[in-house]
Amino acid sequence: MVLSSLVLPGDSIPPGALPTPSNPSVPLKVGPGLRYFPPGTIEPVVAGELCIDHRKNAVWVESNGGRYIPTVGDLVLAVVHRSTSDSFSCSISPHMSPASLPHLAFAGVTRKTRPQFNPGSLVYARVSLANKHMDPELECVNPATGKSDGLGGLTGGMLFDISLGMSRRLMMPNPSAQGSVVVLDEIAEKVPFEVAVGRNGRVWVDAEGVAKTLAVGRAIQETDKGNLGVDEQRKLAKRLLRDL
Repeated sequence: MVLSSLVLPGDSIPPGALPTPSNPSVPLKVGPGLRYFPPGTIEPVVAGELCIDHRKNAVWVESNGGRYIPTVGDLVLAVVHRSTSDSFSCSISPHMSPASLPHLAFAGVTRKTRPQFNPGSLVYARVSLANKHMDPELECVNPATGKSDGLGGLTGGMLFDISLGMSRRLMMPNPSAQGSVVVLDEIAEKVPFEVAVGRNGRVWVDAEGVAKTLAVGRAIQETDKGNLGVDEQRKLAKRLLRDL
């Protein structure tokens, strides 16, 4: 069960407000919108809802506005700007300095087989380093298994901007039940497509043809901007499918 309360930047979060997991050995997960100050202080850096999940021993701030603040473990959609001698310089937000994606941070690559990306290429990556004193660093490989876990370069499709809150809703294990986002399920009954969601307020959509790709992207954006309920999303999906 997820509990929530409103917080502002600089508010002090008392220890009693933090999650209490049934298994004490589970480490506390400090998610987006919060910053940890040793030895034991946690403060919000954006205004929004302080969400607490006791089962997962996790705490984060849910906010539609504000800028994206990288957190280790976040999945992001990054746009390659240029390549240096050992890494790609990538944009994950227009309001922050570029992130670094090492050439060797991909599954099964060597210096001779490293990927080649042109400026403007899109990459699905994970934040591996996030520090206010350093530029973020990304990776496209699971360091524990050496596998890609679905990360890497994306070809085709289109990129759409969405709110940070919508990103989190789409990235829930069950978006329709947990995030009240049913519009994609409604469209998927008639139109096959692929999506990749970034925690940095971006979603990549790929369907058969430009019209269908635009329809899926518009469905997500209109649901987000209009804060549409479940019934409104179903009506939107029917209208978009009828226009195809």
